[in-house]
Amino acid sequence: MNTLAQEILKNFDELSKTEQQAIAAEILKRVINFDVPPLTDEDLVLNAEELFLALDEQEADYE
Repeated sequence: MNTLAQEILKNFDELSKTEQQAIAAEILKRVINFDVPPLTDEDLVLNAEELFLALDEQEADYE
């Protein structure tokens, strides 16, 4: 991911939940017709692993 994309995500994270939802809806409207190949089992496993590691990190922060 390039620097501009990272900056966009950083700014998105700083918005209110209402603004995040509105922007997410707009983005989904724009990408719904993208020709994206289906995820492979490997893709799903890697994404799940990344998600669980992030959740573990958040959980550790609460302790």
